[in-house]
Amino acid sequence: MPGPIAESLAGVLLVATLGCAIARPWGLPEALIAVPAAGLLLLLGVLPLSAAAIEVRSLGPTIGFLAAVLLLATLSDRFGLFEAAGGWMASGSRGRPVRLLALVFAVASTVTAVLSLDATVVLLTPVVFATVAQLRLRARPHVYACTHLANSASLLLPVSNLTNLLAFGASGLSFARFGATMALPWLAAIAVEWLLLRRFFAGDLVGHAEPQRPAAPRRPTPVYACAVVGLTLLGFFVTSLLGVAPAFAALAGALALAVPLLRSRRVSVREVGLALQVPLLAFVLGLGLIVKALSLHGLGAVVTHLVPVGASLGALLVVALVAALLANLINNLPAVLLLLPAVAALGPGPVLAVLIGVNTGPNLTYAGSLATLLWRRVLRQRGEELPVSEFMRLGALTVPPVLVAATVALWISLRVVG
Repeated sequence: MPGPIAESLAGVLLVATLGCAIARPWGLPEALIAVPAAGLLLLLGVLPLSAAAIEVRSLGPTIGFLAAVLLLATLSDRFGLFEAAGGWMASGSRGRPVRLLALVFAVASTVTAVLSLDATVVLLTPVVFATVAQLRLRARPHVYACTHLANSASLLLPVSNLTNLLAFGASGLSFARFGATMALPWLAAIAVEWLLLRRFFAGDLVGHAEPQRPAAPRRPTPVYACAVVGLTLLGFFVTSLLGVAPAFAALAGALALAVPLLRSRRVSVREVGLALQVPLLAFVLGLGLIVKALSLHGLGAVVTHLVPVGASLGALLVVALVAALLANLINNLPAVLLLLPAVAALGPGPVLAVLIGVNTGPNLTYAGSLATLLWRRVLRQRGEELPVSEFMRLGALTVPPVLVAATVALWISLRVVG
């Protein structure tokens, strides 16, 4: 098949795949278009079988890791970890909206970093809704914090975001060095988000609220689940030092939670299987193959020309900006798949700048990341959907300064950490 036709076909299939993932007609899974589209590209020879095999081997460990982390987050929720966090936020806020927002920032940033951004949007957002309802406070600033931090606070660890998992191998860094290098950008992004969200929602963060009477009893902290999550996080660092894939640590943590839940029949085998989110994993694989086909037929070369050579502050800012723009045009997952081959040979600095762009940029539009789309779906299910114009105004206010602050912090961190 001629190159222009092949590229056009792959582009059309990418748009159809993303459109299905965004709209999810009749509640059908994200993989509905992605898997057949990837198969069609293979059948027509647009994507050579050898290139597809290389891509599958490259994405395989990442997809396995994602499955284990998703299971870990869901089983933590079954132990009551998120409900306990809601009780902690409610009591710790003392009815003060600014104090509650600070606690939401702390919990959302931690959950995103350790259990991934999907846990924040799907599991924590409903808890935040319940908490503000209990305290009779306005929900907007606290709910927006969930989606903004799901993206911006996912810079810290390889497990925080699927984009991080994809870039982890390309960076050439160990798990510990990755976290050490991204700690300062992570803190910078959260700090700027805090300043700007507090200013934007100043009118909603006034007064003092009291909890409803009688107050619901506070759920005790699930010590076992907290311990397992903590040990799993430690396991990520240990496996990295030993040269073992951190997916084994995530799997061990998930099994440690699953066994007692299965034995006590608080979950079924079917529910554990559903928690793996196989359709989402198939979507990621299918999307990776579609993007690979696009890259082979010219788009990869175009993206390579957009990326400056070097790790100067100016070069890192350009890389982050290009990544953010691509994320909002074609979603952050295809964006990182296209950009990684172009920056992998330039060293860890540009790779991590890509992450800043594709992780913070999606706060500008709903189409920027799957996590933002999931957050919007959670709001729709509750009948609480917020205006698109408000989402974009807040994004226009926050994304540029967050992106610049995190990139400057990365430039400093690269010189301090090495």
